[in-house]
Amino acid sequence: MTTHREPFDSVLDTVGETPLVRVHASPDEVPVYAKLESFNPGASVKDRIGKYMLERMLESGELPEGGTIVEPTAGNTGIGFAVAAGQLGIRAVFVVPERFSVEKQTLMRALGADVVNTPTEDGMGGAIDRAHKLADELDDAVVPQQFSNPLNPEAHYETTAPEVYDALDGEVGALVAGCGTAGTLMGMARYGRERNEDTFVTAVEPEGSLYARLHGRDVAEASYKTEGIGTHDPATNELFDPELVDELVQIADRDTHGEMQRLAAEEGHLVASSAAANSLAAIDVAERAAAGDLDLPHDAVVTVFPDSSERYLSKGVYGDFESWEG
Repeated sequence: MTTHREPFDSVLDTVGETPLVRVHASPDEVPVYAKLESFNPGASVKDRIGKYMLERMLESGELPEGGTIVEPTAGNTGIGFAVAAGQLGIRAVFVVPERFSVEKQTLMRALGADVVNTPTEDGMGGAIDRAHKLADELDDAVVPQQFSNPLNPEAHYETTAPEVYDALDGEVGALVAGCGTAGTLMGMARYGRERNEDTFVTAVEPEGSLYARLHGRDVAEASYKTEGIGTHDPATNELFDPELVDELVQIADRDTHGEMQRLAAEEGHLVASSAAANSLAAIDVAERAAAGDLDLPHDAVVTVFPDSSERYLSKGVYGDFESWEG
């Protein structure tokens, strides 16, 4: 359960302090624990950066009171920013590639934001370009830019990671997380390495994504169905620091799809594809450590389940693999 025991004045006060839950498919000797970020008010890990980044930008004056944010996003960041913007008196405009979740775009609009779609084939690079052009056309508008703003990993350094380490009394052997912006993993990795330089860090992406090129591997680009992590344009992912990563694991869509279904049927986790990819990678780290093939400073592996599968039901996540739209 969460630690919220008292009434709050604002929905923003409920961001964070999400549960850390054992993944039972992991070995008993080296358990995997997942941070369940769907317990946030906007139902994803991106609520953390929505609140943290906007509050810090208002404090610094970078974002004027009553101003506008224009952000390129696949959806969850838009929801997280929209939740925060509505409570902080900020107008929100989001630029979203067309193929991304209809549910997410509907929720952004419900929270009072404007949504602008860009062509799927232009990817996030096209959305980023359009966002900057829109911001130039509006008064008092800024682009928080989750892909390059250091406040993104800082949010996880200041909130997500301390919650994990407090829950496990600091005994964390490995950190495993998918990379979309890479903010979650980078913030947690920096926190973990400061506490123990031997903390093992695994970055996760779908097969076909190109983060591995930033880690020195020559991988082929291809389309993938897994949503919320991965990149087709590493140049836009400025937060990723290869020196904080011990390994980068690519997970096939078919394996991710199967794990989504297993997590629901066997463990009661209604989570989406990025969580399933994280789960597979984290279980693999734990199994290698349990077999003596990987030396961890502590016998616990931590990952993140970023959001809920409910936002992707229209894409057939619980049907057969071929019908999953991605």
